[in-house]
Amino acid sequence: MQGLNPPQRAAVLHTDGPLLVLAGAGSGKTRVIVEKIAHLIDSGRMPAKRIAAITFTNKSAKEMRERVAKRIRGDAADGLTICTFHALGLKFLQIEHAKLGLRRGFSIFDSDDSAAQIKDLLGTGTKPDALEDMRNLISRAKNAGLSPEQAMAEARSPREVDAATVYALYQARLGTFNAVDFDDLIRLPVQLLESDQDCALAWRERIGYLLVDECQDTNDAQYRLLKAIAGPRGLFTCVGDDDQSIYAWRGANPDNLLELGRDYPALEIIKLEQNYRCSNRVLRAANALIAHNPHAHPKTLWSDQADGERIRIWECRDSAHEAEKVAAEIQYVANAKRAPWSDFCILFRGNHQSRALEKALQLLQIPYHLTGGTAFLERGEVKDALSWLRLIANPDDDAAFLRAVTSPKREVGATTLAKLAELAQHAHMPMSRAIESVGALKQLAPRAANALDGFATILRGLREDARRLTPAELVRELAQRSGLLQSIRAQCKDEASYQRRKQNLEELADWFDGGKGAGPGELAAQLALLSHADKGDAGNQVRLMSLHGAKGLEFRYVFIVGVDDGNLPHEASIEEGRVDEERRLLYVGITRAKEQLWLSHSRQTQRWGDIIRLKPSRFFEELPAAEIQRDGADPVADAARKQERATASLAAIRALLDG
Repeated sequence: MQGLNPPQRAAVLHTDGPLLVLAGAGSGKTRVIVEKIAHLIDSGRMPAKRIAAITFTNKSAKEMRERVAKRIRGDAADGLTICTFHALGLKFLQIEHAKLGLRRGFSIFDSDDSAAQIKDLLGTGTKPDALEDMRNLISRAKNAGLSPEQAMAEARSPREVDAATVYALYQARLGTFNAVDFDDLIRLPVQLLESDQDCALAWRERIGYLLVDECQDTNDAQYRLLKAIAGPRGLFTCVGDDDQSIYAWRGANPDNLLELGRDYPALEIIKLEQNYRCSNRVLRAANALIAHNPHAHPKTLWSDQADGERIRIWECRDSAHEAEKVAAEIQYVANAKRAPWSDFCILFRGNHQSRALEKALQLLQIPYHLTGGTAFLERGEVKDALSWLRLIANPDDDAAFLRAVTSPKREVGATTLAKLAELAQHAHMPMSRAIESVGALKQLAPRAANALDGFATILRGLREDARRLTPAELVRELAQRSGLLQSIRAQCKDEASYQRRKQNLEELADWFDGGKGAGPGELAAQLALLSHADKGDAGNQVRLMSLHGAKGLEFRYVFIVGVDDGNLPHEASIEEGRVDEERRLLYVGITRAKEQLWLSHSRQTQRWGDIIRLKPSRFFEELPAAEIQRDGADPVADAARKQERATASLAAIRALLDG
């Protein structure tokens, strides 16, 4: 525990009761969690196999596992659980599936699968907005830990009554398919733990000490899962920061930090206020801004680092001018400070704001990485292969069947599939079993019946192969025998495109390496939990990302663009009285900056052909004047700075032309 400051050390040593660690931005919270895990194991208070550390992203879990491996040598950490909430829920369901009416090899429906089922229940002609609204209402009920019956009992409007009705039908359909969706990975464990005392006691024995990171981001169901596992004794450490709660739009409830105190009166609270990331000017600005929000447990971040540069506030003509200024400034600072491009980050409220920035960066040949591209698991050929894996593992998975049977395309159209679904329903069997029936195939058109019979033969062979092949080998085998590779080659106009998409399937197989001995269903379920954040590295490039996506990251130089009223804070947040969360969002952005920070706004923008006047964000008035430098406040310095940047930009353009 060398190098820990006094509050960090106190948080590590407190192991006898419930603990809430209020960890300010950049205060070393991950180190505290890692050191606490080491202390629990080294002191003999808790064996590794009875410790679970829960995070919100796979990337965070991976980082924590790596840090624990460096901190705890040998096999002392064997059996330690470090995973996301949803991965813990999956583990629970794989162990307790029978108590919840699930069979082994159950499937996890992704968002597309869920949308398809809900759309089918709503009927043809359902508009996309209505479908999305229904999905959100059902998801909201599940994230609140409500069953369909409870959702109906709590419905307060015709819209909510309709949603509860569809929720019940949708859940029944999931049961037919032996499937769960992503939200069920939390809701179903909560349902069982709260209703089955013996099960709850068994899981408290299995998990003797619980650590939860980013506790302010828990939704109601996740909080209930925490309580159900921790039990009345409350052997847990929750780490969070109410000032960084920015996910209310997806169900996060920062009031859960207050609930801890009500549910556990013996709760100890330790604040981590020393920041190891930012300059003092950045911290003083952040503190002044967030002080305008109400606080049950106020914090004041401080640092023993230098004051650093004052925060620059730019007023620009429009988004194009703003982007040009940002790109020129990045180029100038990179040259002047000999800084790599990866030291720079541009943050924005909405992804649409990236377009002008990309254009400006391209003009100056500044390499950049835009976070939020197509996720690996969302690529068509990857989803196709996963549908085959799911169907191999779970013959009842009609959603996987519908994708697999048309990937690659065969002589099976929508009319045939509708007829097959009807036949399967009458026979009370899944569609993949129905195509094994000669009687069912005889009721279909001959060409379609032959195609389905061929599909069934391939599927049978792959199911047999799954018993002897490793999962990685199975992925490679199904890519060949299913016809996926041949289909991809036929679709691609050039060899490079084919090799790129083929490599995606090879990479999918690589993800399964190390999973020998586990069935394809379990590994496919594990893959369903992975996020885009786990894949790839931006390398030496300027990072472009949304403020929501920046949480947990840090950069030497940070630009926050579009700091206009109506954008930040967002217009909807102003109308709905949710400005506090928008303030927290800007606070998160500000505290990403280690050395220097720029905030910019525009005088006007163009919408639907009309010029709209913009106002600077109201948040500017909450920043301390002593810590900021506005355009025009020092004309001489501004003129010199403008000349320096113009010279740098001109040199870069000449280099581009000479090249």
